[in-house]
Amino acid sequence: MNKNNPLSRKKEVAPLESAFQDLLKAYRLEAKFQEKSLIQAWPEIVGKTIADRTTSVFIKEKKLFVKLNSGPVKKELLMNKGKVVSLIENKFGKGVIEDLVCF
Repeated sequence: MNKNNPLSRKKEVAPLESAFQDLLKAYRLEAKFQEKSLIQAWPEIVGKTIADRTTSVFIKEKKLFVKLNSGPVKKELLMNKGKVVSLIENKFGKGVIEDLVCF
C-alpha cells in the first residue's frame, strides 16, 4: 500500500467501517460527517422533552445552534450547557463543537 497517496487501493480485505473511515479521511469529510451525526443524534443526547421542543439544530463555525419553542426549556438548557457539551464530547469526541447557542 502506498502511504503517500490515501486514494491508492489496498490489496487486503478491510471491514466496512474501516473502509468507510478511510474514505472519509481521504476526502477530508470526517468533521462534516461528525457534525451531521451529532445533529441526527440530538434527540438521543438531550432526551424526548427537549427534542420535542427543538425546532432547528445546526452547526456553524464549531458552534451548535439550537432553536427552541419553549422559554423554560431554553433557560434549562442554557443552565446545563456544560453538561450537554460534555455529553456531546463523550459521544463524538472533543473538537466537534466548542459552544452551544440557544435561540
